[in-house]
Amino acid sequence: MEDYELHEEEFFAKLEESEFSRSSMLRRSAAAALGLTILGGSPSLAWAARRATGAAPPLKGTPGNMAALVAAAKKEGHLNVIALPPDWANYGELISTFTKKYGIGITSDNPDGTSAQENQAIVSLKGDPRAPDCVDVGPSFAVDGARQGLYARYFPSTYSTIPRAMKDTRGYWMGDYWGAISIGYNAGLIGTPPKTFADLLKPEYKNKVALNGSPLTSNSAVAGVFAAAIANGGSLSNISPGIDWFAQCKKVGNFIPVATTPQTVASGQTPISIDWDYNNLAYGPEFPSAKWKVNIPADGVYGGYYCQAVNATAPHPNAARLWQEFIYSDQGQLLYLKGFAHPARFTDMFGRKVIPKALINALPSGALYNKVKFASLGQITAAKATIQKEWPSKVGA
Repeated sequence: MEDYELHEEEFFAKLEESEFSRSSMLRRSAAAALGLTILGGSPSLAWAARRATGAAPPLKGTPGNMAALVAAAKKEGHLNVIALPPDWANYGELISTFTKKYGIGITSDNPDGTSAQENQAIVSLKGDPRAPDCVDVGPSFAVDGARQGLYARYFPSTYSTIPRAMKDTRGYWMGDYWGAISIGYNAGLIGTPPKTFADLLKPEYKNKVALNGSPLTSNSAVAGVFAAAIANGGSLSNISPGIDWFAQCKKVGNFIPVATTPQTVASGQTPISIDWDYNNLAYGPEFPSAKWKVNIPADGVYGGYYCQAVNATAPHPNAARLWQEFIYSDQGQLLYLKGFAHPARFTDMFGRKVIPKALINALPSGALYNKVKFASLGQITAAKATIQKEWPSKVGA
């Protein structure tokens, strides 16, 4: 048995023995996140090793070629990731677990970067050993990246169990996890909990409503606009009412031009945040003094997913593909679930009864998501174009 296989067996044994709670999950994630900027190895030395081998990486992952992929990735000796905050979807523990399992150091660059910045980094750093080996972007940005030729094709060994609606059938990208838009709020600063988008226009929330980024560059923010559209007479095919809602929220003085981050939540700078459920749910135990609470807006339940893609000119192409194998394995998918994000392969894993009951019980009630709506790739692309056209003049850059 290989070392990485033994590590995986130990992981599942500990998982079955563990008791889970939201606070314990976040404590573990935070501990795993310490020192993530560089985890072992030298990217420049790994780049030199990669240039020396020159071997073509595989197109598909199979049980038969896994040992060879692991060996090739270890020879490269490093992995560059980008825009993966350690407290977002449990990426802190995902990264530290990968390094411990395979002995491959990781550089985690620009953790608070946007999907647009991830794709731009592939372009700007082409041929540079610091370039990202893979990206984690919103669907519209994944479509753009594939169209521009930024990504390489790769089919992880669990590809068939990823829902058809969450992947590019050519192998350029695939969804890794999903969540729903929620309203998080600081109960110490907010007297009456906002439960809908309509509530957020009330005078009591003046200078208190924030969004996770700008929809001009951030997939999270695009999702927030989708949810607002659904809540205000729009639809997945008509996002303009969502843009108008944010314009109105700004006009009445409630919407503030501050992008939500863990720091703004902890400091109270963003008392209310429109963001993914897994982010807002994580803030509660992460920042106890903020007394952070979460509601799914009853009038705008929108869900969205993120996509993994391998850089076509990755400095560590085999390590990039091994990262895909890891996050789409049962082990990697369960680590997303520990961070309150629904993994792409949830249905397959639930059907095979490999998800511990304690882990499922630690999540919010499934009834909260009964009305969730997902936009198609065509609808996302059209919405993004509308936002680029209308947001600057109606809401601002």
